Amino acid sequence: MGGVLNEPNPYMPPRASVAERFDASTDAWALVGPQRVPAGRGWAWIKEGFSLFGRSPGIWIANFVVFFLIVTVLSFVPLVSIAVNILIPIFLGGLMLGCRSLDEGGELELSHLFAGFESNGGKLAGVGGMYLAGSVLITLVVVAIIFATVLLPAMAHPDSAGQMPPFLEASGAMVAVLVGLLLFFPLMMAYWFAPLLVVLHDVDVFKALGLSFKASLRNIWPLTVYGLVMLVLMVVATLPAFLGWLVMVPVIWTLMYASYKDIFLANEHAI
Repeated sequence: MGGVLNEPNPYMPPRASVAERFDASTDAWALVGPQRVPAGRGWAWIKEGFSLFGRSPGIWIANFVVFFLIVTVLSFVPLVSIAVNILIPIFLGGLMLGCRSLDEGGELELSHLFAGFESNGGKLAGVGGMYLAGSVLITLVVVAIIFATVLLPAMAHPDSAGQMPPFLEASGAMVAVLVGLLLFFPLMMAYWFAPLLVVLHDVDVFKALGLSFKASLRNIWPLTVYGLVMLVLMVVATLPAFLGWLVMVPVIWTLMYASYKDIFLANEHAI
């Protein structure tokens, strides 16, 4: 009798563990997000980012050095310096392809820094263009506030120039800075995941910006954990004559990739 009871029932549906059902029913690179993940995942991203960096540290540092030299040189060229904002998402897109290569057991190469030019380079440039436009608008708003609160009163009363209480001038500048920050954070939220959405999933520019903003808003707590820990690490990286940034910047890139996978791809951490 006991043997009969222990035999599997042929009429019962097959059972599988949560992990097995997850792996069998999803495409590893299917875009299913943005999902909300627990706050603790912010720390997990940091660990995963360092792990990904550790698989090819020399090439990561080499990519950063070349990237830094290109951006620095172009920044000193009149007019061309403006285009740096457009080029950065293209470089980021290529580096994200490098992250995926490492993640899938392949290799990271120096050529990955330029791979974005051949993979949706136009859309990646569009992301950079939108970021540049947003930055210009924010700058104009900040300048307008400073003009209205500090410069305009001085122009309206030239006889009292230099007699305005310092705290009033400082308060006007402070308001301008706060407004600038309040506008800059949404811009960064829209920008953060956009290059990855474009290069890894061929998402259109405006949709990528919208999805990135939505993902950042849904995951404000893990992003806050990530940001606070990274702030401490950045201070540490700065102490040895900024040499720590040779590691910190590539790790920021790998962290972007780790957080992107967690939020936009099917995984067991979504809530």
